[in-house]
Parts: sequence; C-alpha cells; structure tokens
Amino acid sequence: MTNENYLHILDLVAEADIPKEGILTRSLHNDDQTKVILFAFDTDQELSEHTASMPAILHIVKGDADLTLGEDSKAAQAGTWVHMPANLPHSVMAKTPLVMLLYLLKG
Repeated sequence: MTNENYLHILDLVAEADIPKEGILTRSLHNDDQTKVILFAFDTDQELSEHTASMPAILHIVKGDADLTLGEDSKAAQAGTWVHMPANLPHSVMAKTPLVMLLYLLKG
C-alpha cells in the first residue's frame, strides 16, 4: 500500500512473480537518497558480472544463490545481507527460485 508518507508491502515474496526461465525486476522505491529494486529469478538465471556506480546492498529474501563479490565466491540464502562499495564487480546466480532486494545508496 502506498500513500504520500510511506510504502507498505506486507509480503515481498508475493510481489515477486518469478518468471519461468527469466528474471523480473521491479522498482519499489526511488528518491534522492535510495533506489530499491525487487528481483525475482527462476532457477539457473544469472545477473552476469557488473558494477554499480554507488554503494549497494543485496538482501536475499527467498531462495539460494551463488554470489561473486570482487574475487570472492559466496553462498547466499534467505536472510543473506551484503553491503558493497561503489564499483565492486559482482554477479548473482540463482540456484533455486530467488527473490532479492537491491538497495542503491545515492546519498
């Protein structure tokens, strides 16, 4: 629910309709300081290595994934939280259906 003062989402997973053999991206919030994007991945879908020009946070809400963070490979599961500085190369590979939030920190 959205009103002029806040955005309230009761169930993020319900908002993430995981596409068969694809990836969904949906912007949930965008202001001068923060942009929040909801991602939903089917099994074996991947965001290939890339960088962000600003600090970012990955928060895994549902599922399992393999992450690369710079030179490191890390397992991720529901509850995993990662802060990344600007320009850190990273990628995401869904091992199961996956729901993830990406917070881009503009300010």
